[in-house]
Amino acid sequence: MLVAVPAALSGNELAEVRRLVLSGAWEDGRATAGKQSELAKRNLQLKAECPDAQAAGEIILAALANNGLFMSAALPKRVFPPFFNRYDADSGHGFDNHVDNAIRYLPDRSDRIRTDLSATLFLSDPDSYDGGELVIEDTYGEHAVKLSAGDLVLYPSASLHRVEPVTRGSRVASFFWIQSMVRDDGQRTLLLEMDAAIRTLATNLGDKDPAIVSLTGTYHNLLRRWADC
Repeated sequence: MLVAVPAALSGNELAEVRRLVLSGAWEDGRATAGKQSELAKRNLQLKAECPDAQAAGEIILAALANNGLFMSAALPKRVFPPFFNRYDADSGHGFDNHVDNAIRYLPDRSDRIRTDLSATLFLSDPDSYDGGELVIEDTYGEHAVKLSAGDLVLYPSASLHRVEPVTRGSRVASFFWIQSMVRDDGQRTLLLEMDAAIRTLATNLGDKDPAIVSLTGTYHNLLRRWADC
C-alpha cells in the first residue's frame, strides 16, 4: 500500500533540514548500496556520520513521532536513521529498478532492522527540477510519485521501484526504512483503514458513542493479535 503523508515537516522544520543537508559532505551513493543496487544507483549521498545529517535526521524522526497518519500507517517498531540523497541533472543521476535489502544494518553495525516499509521524504520543490519521479510497482501497475517539499511517501520495501533520471536541476530527499510492529502489508492496510474510519465516525458521533468504543476495541484486539513488539 502506498501512503502519502502531506506536510510531514512544518515550514520551519523543512527550512532547517534543508540548511543542514545542503551544507553537508556528499559522497558517491553506491557506498551504502547492496550488491545488486550498486549496479543501478547513480546519485550522491550524505555520509551517515556527518553531524549535519544526524541533526537533520533527528528533526525528521521527532516530526514523524507526532504525525498521526505516519504512526497509523507504519505502526513503527523501529525506524532506521534517515539518509539523504541528491540527484543532479548535470551528472545524469538516476536509480534504476531495484528492491531494497530485506535487512539493513545500522551505520555503526551495532544492530539491524527488517525493512517492512520504505520512506522517501521530498526536500526539493517539485518545480525546481525535471524528472526524478519515484516510480513504484505493485499489482495495480506503476505509480509515479513526485511530491511537494516536506511531503513523504510510504511504500512496501518489497516493491520494485526506481528514481527516474533528473534532467534539470537537483532533487534532494531523505530516505529510510521502518520495521513495523505488523509485518504483513495487508494487515497494516486493514488497520489503517479501520483507524481512519473510527476517527471519522468519532468526529460525527463523539468518542463515547458505544459503536466507537466497540470498534476501537476491535482495532486494538486485531493489533494485539498481529503485532510483533
